[in-house]
Amino acid sequence: MLEEELGKGPAERGFEDQRWTLAGVQAVLHQCCGLRLSVARGWRLLKRHGWSWQARARRALERDEHAVELWKREVWPRVEASRRRPGAGSPSRTRPDSP
Repeated sequence: MLEEELGKGPAERGFEDQRWTLAGVQAVLHQCCGLRLSVARGWRLLKRHGWSWQARARRALERDEHAVELWKREVWPRVEASRRRPGAGSPSRTRPDSP
């Protein structure tokens, strides 16, 4: 029964996001099955049924993909090059280079 309800998706149950959250799953469990489970037990139940955890991509809505690509291509190589030290160095952070 739970598989069927979750398979319909969060939007079908009135949730704004297109992914299930543990709070949303808890609400469905309570409405459909009358179960009140903790977040941890809800997660274990989902895991047992083959559901996996997914993280949201954290990106700003205002992100300008063209500007990001331009920065990666033109600015980042200069920044990265300035971080490199000329010549051989010591692999140790606590011991200076040998003369």
